[in-house]
Amino acid sequence: MTESPELRWAFIRKIYTILSIQMLLTVANSAIVISVKPIPHFFVSSGAGLGLYLFLLIFPFLGTLFFAFFKHFDVKNLLIPLYFYHQRHPINLILLTLFTISLSFAVGVTCAFTKGKVILEAAILTGVVVISLTLYTFWAAKRGHDFTFLGPILFSSVIVLLVFGLIQVFFPMGRISVMIYGGLGALVFSGYIIYDTDNLIKRYSYDEYIWAAVALYLDIINLFLSLLALFRAADG
Repeated sequence: MTESPELRWAFIRKIYTILSIQMLLTVANSAIVISVKPIPHFFVSSGAGLGLYLFLLIFPFLGTLFFAFFKHFDVKNLLIPLYFYHQRHPINLILLTLFTISLSFAVGVTCAFTKGKVILEAAILTGVVVISLTLYTFWAAKRGHDFTFLGPILFSSVIVLLVFGLIQVFFPMGRISVMIYGGLGALVFSGYIIYDTDNLIKRYSYDEYIWAAVALYLDIINLFLSLLALFRAADG
C-alpha cells in the first residue's frame, strides 16, 4: 500500500521492454531456422534428430513446469542456472538471452514442418489473446480482483498436459486428440497469462524483472505452440 505507483509502472515497463526484445529475437531466430533447410532436414533424416525434435517439442512445457515448481514451492539450488542468477547483472541477461535463443530454436523447428497459413493464424490469434488478457488483467487488478487461486490449478493442468503430450508421442491417438490437446493447452496458458500478469502488477519485487519476463515469455510461447498444434491438426 505504501509503494510508489511510479516505481511499479517503471518496473512494468521494464518487463514489457525485455519481453518485446525476447519476442523479436524469437521471430528472427525462428525465421533463420525455417529458411536454412539443412536444419529441419536433420530432424527428419536421423534417429538422433528425431529424438532431439521430440525433446524440443516438450521443452517449452518443461520450462513452464520448472518455473511453476520454483514459484509455488520455493525450491532453491535446483536445475536451471537462470534461477541461480536471475538477480545478478549482467549474468542474468546473458542467461536470459541463451534461454530465449534455445526456446526460439524449438519454435523455429516446429514451424519448419508447418504450413505458412497455419503459422500466421496461430500468430495472429496469439497476439489477440495476449493483448486482450493483459488489458483485462490490468483492468481487473485496478478493481481489486485477485487471481492467486489459479496457481495450483494451472500447475496441475501443466502436469496433465505434459503427460498427455508424452503419451501422444509414443501412442498416437489421432488428429482429434491432437486438437483436444492444443485446445486445452491454449486454455491453460491463457490462464497463466492472467496469473503471471497479476503477479507482475502486485507481487514481483524490483530485482525480479528477469524472472517476471521469463514467466510471461513462456506463457506466450506455449500458447502459440498449443494453437499451432490445434490449427495444424484441423488443417490435416
